[in-house]
Amino acid sequence: MTGLTQALAQYVANPSFGNKQHEACEVAKTGFIDTIATMIAGSNEPVVQIVQQFFGSPFKDGSTPDSAPVPFTGDFRPAAQAAFVNACAGHALDFDDVALSGHPSTVLVPAIMAESYVLQSSGSEALLAYVVGYEVWAELISRESDQYHLKGWHPTGVLGAVAAAAAASYLNHLNADQAGRAMAIAASMSSGLVANFGTMTKPFHAGRAASHGLEAVRLAKLGLTSSPDAFEHHAGYLAALSPAGRVDLNREATELGKSPRILQTGLSIKRYPVCYSCHRSIDGVLAIVERENLTASDIKSVHLTMGAAQASMLRNHHPKTGLEAKFSAEFAVASSIVARDVGLLQLTDSFATSPEVSDLYNKVSISINEKLCPLDSAFSFTDRVVIETNDGRKFDSGEIRFPLGNALNPIDASGLKQKFDGCVATGKLNNPHLKAVDAGLYGRIIELDQLPDMQNLFQRA
Repeated sequence: MTGLTQALAQYVANPSFGNKQHEACEVAKTGFIDTIATMIAGSNEPVVQIVQQFFGSPFKDGSTPDSAPVPFTGDFRPAAQAAFVNACAGHALDFDDVALSGHPSTVLVPAIMAESYVLQSSGSEALLAYVVGYEVWAELISRESDQYHLKGWHPTGVLGAVAAAAAASYLNHLNADQAGRAMAIAASMSSGLVANFGTMTKPFHAGRAASHGLEAVRLAKLGLTSSPDAFEHHAGYLAALSPAGRVDLNREATELGKSPRILQTGLSIKRYPVCYSCHRSIDGVLAIVERENLTASDIKSVHLTMGAAQASMLRNHHPKTGLEAKFSAEFAVASSIVARDVGLLQLTDSFATSPEVSDLYNKVSISINEKLCPLDSAFSFTDRVVIETNDGRKFDSGEIRFPLGNALNPIDASGLKQKFDGCVATGKLNNPHLKAVDAGLYGRIIELDQLPDMQNLFQRA
């Protein structure tokens, strides 16, 4: 019997993709498009500025060994720092894609961008590295029957570091022993608390995970040792994340790579820059409000039904800032009614606290749907919205299975391009010194599998 740690290591060192390599890479390409878009949009957010200040002065060119670009500044940093800054930017607005109970792309893409720049990897290799990292993340989370968020763990931070190490190990062509040690090192570097949602520390989780993945690979290459059973040991990674003991430590990892899991669970593209837990509710409220032409003065009550983990993440019932509002079901409802949108323009301190919006907060109530989604236990099987008006009318959304943009209710290519363009426009508006964007950027990402050298992805400053 091959232990989990060794099975993961063998897969990363010599991955297979069945006969679905092209299809898997196409999904990974969507992750690159969406993450680079949200990275540009979030490039001037306070968390990004703070992290750059913390790291100190950047390099002005890429001639320093192990340096990689922070493309929206035109500067260079050590690869792990560049991955950190770019991941923070990608997650700063909470607008990045969703899968596997977290945000895989905002960790994997910045880590892969930095490492593939250093190694001068091809775009095809970068896409395959994404598929490898995703597969490892999927294997680990598939063993847990409890909901990470209800235990306080942010999967993006705790699973992302290991997945980033797997992707970087693949790019570095590490053997199984080295890859296993790198992932086990990253397992000891994993962290991220749900209690910090609605603060700058949440995107910090993504930055730390991306950088830790690269650091773990460098340490493994230098010979740092780690346990050969770090993932399946009774006092190891998976057991530590599962205090109730509802994790499967013994199942053999025989499905790795047979049919890439990225084709099974895919990537869900956000249409609203707020916690994904309330996207079905937003769709439901908007559909009713627009159909019935309701205004804030019409509303007596709004009742939402969602999963327990979703409600737990939406912790801010009377948000005082735009950042807090990203994790507020009450704000999502109020913004949908008042603005008929939940977008970047609404996610400001002044809008969140305006009387017309905040007066609706106490009219929102939530009940729990205990039936979990079999595809992702962070969500209930369905959500529901019921709106009652002051004149006695009642409108019911019915059961909402997937929001638009979900992997099983996807937006089309034009919708993805529209989001990309919107994020670029936001980035240019908020960051007059933006360096990342040129007319050919979107085309280069679309044809990433044809790019011979990842150093040519962004124009050099």
